[in-house]
Amino acid sequence: MRGHSVGAGWPRFILPSTMTRCGLACTAALALASPAAGQGDAAVREKAAVCVECHGPNGNSTNPDYPILAGQSWRYIYIELKDFKEGRRSDPQMSPKAAKLSQEDMIALGNFFAAQKQAPIQFKVDGAKVEAGRKTSDTVLCPMCHLGGFVGQNEIPRVAGQWPQYIKKQLEDFKARRRTNDAGNMTAVAAGLSDQDIENLSQYIGNLY
Repeated sequence: MRGHSVGAGWPRFILPSTMTRCGLACTAALALASPAAGQGDAAVREKAAVCVECHGPNGNSTNPDYPILAGQSWRYIYIELKDFKEGRRSDPQMSPKAAKLSQEDMIALGNFFAAQKQAPIQFKVDGAKVEAGRKTSDTVLCPMCHLGGFVGQNEIPRVAGQWPQYIKKQLEDFKARRRTNDAGNMTAVAAGLSDQDIENLSQYIGNLY
């Protein structure tokens, strides 16, 4: 593909084991969680109300600056909140909010948003970029971790149907190492992507649903 900058060494950067980031903390959290934990709980809905101010009703963001949480893996939400709380990931809005959450809060919020139905987004699709992004995805083996259709697994996020602007921003942050809470997987992958690769991938992933 013209402008593509991926080298022959890509597969060595992809770690198929989803336990790489999770470790003992996530294993301990698993013992406390259940798939339906916190659903219908007024206290959890009250905490979630703070989230939906930015992330939209039931986690369906209408602002491309904020990611869609609806239908996301509870484990991914839990880990990201924990990373914000403990300083492995930083954001002027998220960090202070996460600092106030207990482990039980984070698990309950993860389960709450995981139980919500993701709504399709509306954006202007560029068919050529979508096809180029599909080819880039296959070349760098994105589905090895994110699975086919980018539906995610465990602590590997679902990114199918996510806002392209948000995907692009995260890939750029991984590439520039402004975001590094990924056990090195995404920073290594993004390092070899050109700006056009990132644009194409964001269109392709956002177009999935």
